[in-house]
Parts: sequence; structure tokens; C-alpha cells
Amino acid sequence: MNLTMITENLKTIQTTITNTAYKCGRDPSTIRLVAVSKRHPTDSIRKAMAAGQNLFGENYIQEAADKCRIIGKEASFHFIGHLQSNKAKLAAELFTMIETVDRYKLAKALHSHLEKLDKTLDILIQVNIGRDPKKSGILPEKAKELLKQISPLSRLRPKGLMTMPPFTSDPKESRTYFKALRLLALELGEHDLFYNNESIELSMGMSHDFPEAIEEGATLIRIGTAIFGERPLNPSLS
Repeated sequence: MNLTMITENLKTIQTTITNTAYKCGRDPSTIRLVAVSKRHPTDSIRKAMAAGQNLFGENYIQEAADKCRIIGKEASFHFIGHLQSNKAKLAAELFTMIETVDRYKLAKALHSHLEKLDKTLDILIQVNIGRDPKKSGILPEKAKELLKQISPLSRLRPKGLMTMPPFTSDPKESRTYFKALRLLALELGEHDLFYNNESIELSMGMSHDFPEAIEEGATLIRIGTAIFGERPLNPSLS
């Protein structure tokens, strides 16, 4: 996709973010767009950067590593895919946030590598809010215990929750799950389980349902197709 189209797509999304935020009494600046660049070439990322987008989401560690090597520190990357514990070292090096921490083993592995790197890392707890067997994430009733386990790991900063609800073509059906995640976050925040319990991050909403997610409190929305178009069948980094 060319620069003009990516620029126009980003402008359209930002306008929707702004309008939706004002409509529900929120400050648009509290909502960040994560441009999901998985399987899209580095050239597309650079075009989005030229249009003012500097936060991207990647699902695959090696692909992200190659892109970060090419892009450098001009952009920030969140990891938004399922993360294996044996890939924690590279993840700790590359990303400004891991949105998909869903088990203590992974948190402990990240913490160990972060200590060696002498750095801290923002994380989100991925919650399988819809109890979808096809989705990763901890079940809602187990999130409190996981956050308690993570609490002593000083190199990790649990900022909030992330979810991918069961897919539905009707975005209104996603609202139930977004609301449930928000309420869970508020409950956990009352127990002082986040890094900043006064400002809890909620990563939810994608290309087809992000306005509903914003209305339910999303602070991070993950959008790929509406920015970059369909993912290439034969992806390359060029």
C-alpha cells in the first residue's frame, strides 16, 4: 500500500478515535493506537511513521527482531502475540511493552532477563475474557492470583489488561466482553495490583470494533487491516 493510502487510513482512524472519545466524554489523548504491522513489510512501517505513527504491534519474535534491526529506535514496538518462555530473552530486549503475559513462568523468565539487562518493562495481563478455547490468556478469576505472584518481580510493571474476545461480525457483541474486562480491571485496581492503579491500561478493540472498545474504556487499540490492508500472502521484510 502506498504512502497516500496509509496516511489517509491513519487520518480516518484518528478522526474516529477523537470523535468517539468526545462522544463518550473521554480525552482522546488517553487512547493510543497500536498499528499492527505483523506480516507487513518494513517499508509499510516506514510509510506509517512518515504519517506520524510511531507505535507498532508485532506477533512473531523473529519477524519483530528483524524489523527492529532495520528500523532502529525510531519507533516503539509492543508484543501482542502468544509468547513462549524460551523467547523471553529476545522479547525483553526488543519491546517497550509485552501485552500478552498470561502465566507466572513467562513473567519470571522475563524478569530474569530484565535483571541481566538492567531494565524494567511494562506488561499487560492477557485475559481470556470470553473463555474461548481458541484464544490465549488467563481466565478472569485467575488474574488476581497471577498479579499477586508477579508483584515481587520488580523489573516488571503491570500496567493493565489485554483481551481478544471471541470473533463476531457484529461489533456490538464485542461490547459485552470489553465491559467485562473494564470491570475486572477496576476490581483488581481496588486491590492495588497494578503499577499505577489510578491509570489502568486496557488493550482491546481492533479494526472492526475499536469504537465500541473506546466507549468501554480502551486505552490501547490494535489496528492492522484498516491501516495497512490485507496481509501479504508471501510476506517479506523489504
